Amino acid sequence: MKLVYTDEAIDDLKRLREFIAVHNPTAATRIASELVGKIELLPDFPKLGTPVEMAPVPDSVRDMIFGKYVVRYSVHASTIIILRVWHSLEGER
Repeated sequence: MKLVYTDEAIDDLKRLREFIAVHNPTAATRIASELVGKIELLPDFPKLGTPVEMAPVPDSVRDMIFGKYVVRYSVHASTIIILRVWHSLEGER
């Protein structure tokens, strides 16, 4: 399965890393690396996240929780699309 990031998801990852780096650059690097590592599991385990019930097709849009971070993605026949990434305190994107 192919893994694709939307522009919004890329911006989210950059924003989160920059925010953490202001307070702790080492933690920013570590968290970013761990988050991307978890995302890279999705092609092998596409059902890892929980379905987003309010999605038009709930089983095709899922949320993977990693610590305090949420990765929203959609599952397609040969592709996983990373839609958004946010910290749980930010609220749903």
